Amino acid sequence: MNQDFPIPAPGMVPMCRISCEVGALVVVGATPSGQRRCVPLIGGTVDGPEFRGELVAGGVDWQWQHADGALEIDAHYMLKAAADGALIEVRSVGLRHGPVDVMRRLALGEAVDPAEYFFRTCVRFTTGAPAWLHLNRTIAIASGRREATRVLLDLWRLT
Repeated sequence: MNQDFPIPAPGMVPMCRISCEVGALVVVGATPSGQRRCVPLIGGTVDGPEFRGELVAGGVDWQWQHADGALEIDAHYMLKAAADGALIEVRSVGLRHGPVDVMRRLALGEAVDPAEYFFRTCVRFTTGAPAWLHLNRTIAIASGRREATRVLLDLWRLT
């Protein structure tokens, strides 16, 4: 029997803002897939209705810069909850791209309105901390803004 159940559109609930301090860009070099780069994540804060805490120094944002200027992002880092000190692993995968001039200005560290470029990631969490186990079953979407020495990410939990 064929049932025609509608597929619900996902909802989004505001989760938090991550303010991540970044170190100097490290260019690994050109590869057949593009230029390989990484950015050390040296600390930061997390503040929002669903999570407050800090970004623990030591994470890395691995990047592929493609020939068309698009930047493929694969960031891996740890958050520490303010409430109980619990550690939560974060994996944030996505894209940043925009007009050539806008991307050049970002690379120079200039202030650029985030409405001028696309910066989105899909965020997953892993933890063994009892109070935060629900994050293991959470998918979040982040919208970002790149600044000279930090990245701001606003996260929304998908429902």
